[in-house]
Amino acid sequence: MASLYKSSRTALPSLSSCLRASASSCRTRARQRIPQPARPFHVTSLRRTADDQFTSKTRLPEFSLKDKVIVVSGGGRGLGLVQAEALLEAGATVHAIDRLEEPADDFARVARRARDSLGSSLTYHRLDVRDSPALHAAVRAIADRRGRMDGLIAAAGIQQETPALEYTAEDCDRMLGVNVTGVFMTAQAVAQQMVRLGNPGSIVLIGSMSGTVANRGLICPAYNASKAAVLQLGRNLASEWGEHNIRVNTISPGYIVTAMTASLFDRFPERRTTWPQANMLNRLSYPEEYRGAAVFLLSDASSFMTGADLRIDGGHCAW
Repeated sequence: MASLYKSSRTALPSLSSCLRASASSCRTRARQRIPQPARPFHVTSLRRTADDQFTSKTRLPEFSLKDKVIVVSGGGRGLGLVQAEALLEAGATVHAIDRLEEPADDFARVARRARDSLGSSLTYHRLDVRDSPALHAAVRAIADRRGRMDGLIAAAGIQQETPALEYTAEDCDRMLGVNVTGVFMTAQAVAQQMVRLGNPGSIVLIGSMSGTVANRGLICPAYNASKAAVLQLGRNLASEWGEHNIRVNTISPGYIVTAMTASLFDRFPERRTTWPQANMLNRLSYPEEYRGAAVFLLSDASSFMTGADLRIDGGHCAW
């Protein structure tokens, strides 16, 4: 009986070997059934050997934007310009789009730094994102000049604080024209060039925590609606453009200290106290605190992230 038991036991394959064989077979069948996308460049770079010059001298290479061409709408000032500088530091070539006749004074400093210290360039294009033909023509010209199109931050936007009972149709159309249609057409213009040139890319739409919640004491019905639309737009574009290896995500900032908020504080001084108290960190944010998010979403550090919203609000919406 003992010998019979022994021979039976050795004749049967072990459970672990069965599981290994099954898993291997499943992986093989999955690879055969599912089309494999083009491998992001960072996957190859990260698998280089330890003595490779690239991996030995470069830390976190997946955050690099070297040789990437990125458009930043609303890049003439404020958050857009701050994020543009971060992209330049990561190695990107940046083209800023804004309706300002002249960009903010700080733009010249950033452009000089890009040229003299970062080995890159920051170029200004004056146009209104509501002018779709001009927008598409400008983006195509950038792609033709650079031979590629890799990314977008759609940061152009406007704000208006008016009670819903007093809002005019004209003001509402203007708000949605910039914050929704303008964002949509900018993303479309950039994505068209990515598809035409056959290169993958990443698109970032600037939303707001106001697209998720109705801010207590802030009367901005059209603005809040426009930012909710941006969040949904991002998810839909991600679902359509994923097949082209184009990722689309959104960033939802909390209250930011800007020239616009400074003017609001002049009109409503109590907000200097109430706004910081509305989040878990008891303070307002600064544009510089959104630099890392921009680089993360536009680089291969987020290569498997799309259709998502990155909300950076000090915990405002988590109460």
